[in-house]
Amino acid sequence: MTIATALVSNSGGNVYTSSGNTVISYLSIFNYGGSTVLANVHVVPSGGSANTQNQISSVDVTSGDTYLIYTYAEKLILGNSDSIYVIANTATSLNAVTSYVSA
Repeated sequence: MTIATALVSNSGGNVYTSSGNTVISYLSIFNYGGSTVLANVHVVPSGGSANTQNQISSVDVTSGDTYLIYTYAEKLILGNSDSIYVIANTATSLNAVTSYVSA
């Protein structure tokens, strides 16, 4: 397994982009800031962009808390260049951790 980490901002961005086919076994968003932050999470197909059709979560993450999206027995399979995109309502305070393995 491999781990990818990324900071999440209010301009949004990919926290993970698949290179080949990969299986996501763990995805979390942690709030290291001092106040609650809204995070919107999207699973974006190759060549696409984040929109309401590929949004999988919209959650308030309280200060010091971790929001788990994929964990334990859950899996998400991504094709080449598919991505996980996260945008927050504040410039700093969130990070994302993704654990994956090549399929």
